Amino acid sequence: MNIYAGNLHYDLSEEQLKEIFEEYGTVNSVKIITDKFSGKSKGFGFVEMENDTEANQAMEELNDAEVKGRSMRVNQARERSDNRRSNDR
Repeated sequence: MNIYAGNLHYDLSEEQLKEIFEEYGTVNSVKIITDKFSGKSKGFGFVEMENDTEANQAMEELNDAEVKGRSMRVNQARERSDNRRSNDR
């Protein structure tokens, strides 16, 4: 399951985010989104977990959890939609 993690502290590393989610189960991948020019974190990222039950528990328990002084927002990631294509028709 792909999980959105937002309102992250800008200094939080992918490894630290992975460690937080690994308390709930197997983490396949972690990606913190960065600015393409500065390389700095945009304050959100995605965590892919192998097991849906573990992922649901992680989302429930980590949503609003304080990490490095910020209240993390966690929910199931939605598929990205490309509105530009549908507007071009």
